[in-house]
Amino acid sequence: MKREIQGRAAFSRRALLIGAGQLGIFAAIGARLYNLQVVQHGKYATLAKANSISERLIAPQRGVITDRFGAVLAGNQQHWRALFMKAQCPDATAVLDNFSQLVALSDDERARIAADLADRPEYIPVMLKDYLDWPDMAAIEVNTPNLPGVIIEVGTSRVYPFGPGLAHAVGYVGRPNKVEAKSDSVLALPGMRIGRTGAEAWQDQPLRGAPGFVQTETNVHGEVVREVASDPGIAGQTVALSLDAGLQALALQRLGAQPGVAVVLDAQSGEILAMANNPSFDPALFDKGVPADTWKDWMGDPLHPLQNRAIAGLYAPGSTFKPTVALAALKSGALTADSCLTCTGSFTLGDHIFWCDNHTAHGTINLTTALQISCDVFFYQVALAVGINNIAAMANQLGIGLDLQMDIPHASPGLVPTLDWARARGIRWAPGNTVVQGIGQGYNQVTPIALATMIARIASGIAIGPHITRRVGGALQVGANATDWPALDVDDRHLALVRQGLFEVVNTPQGTAYAARLMLPGAQMAGKTGTAQVHNDTAAEKTKNYNADRMAWVDRPNGLFIGFAPYDNPRYATAVIVEHGNWGAQSAAPIARDLLTYAITNDPAGRDKPIAGAALSAAVMPPPGPAFAPSADANAASPPALASISSGSTVQ
Repeated sequence: MKREIQGRAAFSRRALLIGAGQLGIFAAIGARLYNLQVVQHGKYATLAKANSISERLIAPQRGVITDRFGAVLAGNQQHWRALFMKAQCPDATAVLDNFSQLVALSDDERARIAADLADRPEYIPVMLKDYLDWPDMAAIEVNTPNLPGVIIEVGTSRVYPFGPGLAHAVGYVGRPNKVEAKSDSVLALPGMRIGRTGAEAWQDQPLRGAPGFVQTETNVHGEVVREVASDPGIAGQTVALSLDAGLQALALQRLGAQPGVAVVLDAQSGEILAMANNPSFDPALFDKGVPADTWKDWMGDPLHPLQNRAIAGLYAPGSTFKPTVALAALKSGALTADSCLTCTGSFTLGDHIFWCDNHTAHGTINLTTALQISCDVFFYQVALAVGINNIAAMANQLGIGLDLQMDIPHASPGLVPTLDWARARGIRWAPGNTVVQGIGQGYNQVTPIALATMIARIASGIAIGPHITRRVGGALQVGANATDWPALDVDDRHLALVRQGLFEVVNTPQGTAYAARLMLPGAQMAGKTGTAQVHNDTAAEKTKNYNADRMAWVDRPNGLFIGFAPYDNPRYATAVIVEHGNWGAQSAAPIARDLLTYAITNDPAGRDKPIAGAALSAAVMPPPGPAFAPSADANAASPPALASISSGSTVQ
């Protein structure tokens, strides 16, 4: 009995010790679990989240560009694309091989993808394939288990509803190059574009916006389980240009197939209302990449369709330069309102004869008559009397031969020579050089926008500067009002005298542009014709008064016209150049008349109310799918018919 009691006591002690040990173990485990699940919950929750949640940046939607009334000039078209997040897949090569079996990848695309994978941070996805069609997208979705890290998302591409009609003014966008992408990681995002020309380039920063992000949860196989959070970023701002799409369409219609330029300005503010270039190009091609054969055609085209003739095309101004010479002479005292000079049909200087147009002897005439009939001999004599430096100084004041500080990139200042300019280039300046400068030939080189600026300044008496941006994000830009510009340093009496001569050019039967006068009640146009040689006439041709109509097209003179209206209250100014159009009175003046007729009738500069139905929602189209199939030419829609634009531009 005693042994039994002792045995039980020993067992109880062992059980107690074992129980105590077990209790201690469980207590330690409990404490550890409490430490892991409660005390260090935040730490391990973060680690767990990092293992299953991935974040990537997404490109913002580029801002819309509109005309002054809200018509969309550059918008966005949605489409499908395939991206790859290398952080979600340890074997990128295997994934790319699987992907290429579903969607063909060229050698160039494989090389680009490999370079991007090597250069990009893990939070920036790499573009595998852009502009997927519906069958390709469906094939990728079905094979998702074999494509860890591959993501299908909606991207946007740039669309230009007016196509080539506004290519030079609006510009185009392109993919960032390697240097640009390395300098700013945001530019490496798939879908990011950089403005290269026109308003797209000048307003690139406000149009870009700010990137967003997407957080997705993935399983152990790298497959996306769900989207945890997303932020689309900040879309780029809307940029409203000063252009009137209706006036632009008319300018293009009137140029037709003729190479040339037509510019219309608000003579009080300098806003560009139309800037038509012919020929042109489809700007949408640059977003996707210009095909090699198209690029080759552009480069080999002697008419240079990529050049923005309005701001970078250099032309001899011909007789449209005569108002500048006249104002220089009046300011220097070489000419007065009462001065008269005699034209015998030619002007002899040394052993050289300078002919008047058609060898016509105009007799003794004053300044206004010389402008009216465009007498060359009169201005030969005036140029010699005033001197090249004074001519250049007045030209600069009127906006010719200097940087106009425009809000469009790649503008050329043109050239009006001076004695210092000639000396720096080893040119021995002779009186004969000054003579030909007096009629806008010789070394003179001007851009159409400079000619439009010149006539606008003469018309208004203020030093307006041409510009194309009206609003950025709703804020009206400086320069939209006449009060933003200083007065010209030119005597008002001199301006009035030159304006009178320009009035007679258009509104008197003897004027060179009488056939192109305005037919609007209560409104008259003033202006100046010009015919600028591109072919050096031989002595025999000059003696025979050679007819330019018989020349080869490329040797024919350019036809020019500058003008403003209404005469008694100048509001609109225009410059038109028809390349190889011969006489400006016949080729350019009628176009200018029609543009000023439209401007006065519709008064785009006098109102700031959007046309009915011009909603910005039309600037973004949904991606293609089974229920949506955009037309193949959606990126290059033709401009609306002129009649429909005109009727839609009335105040509602």
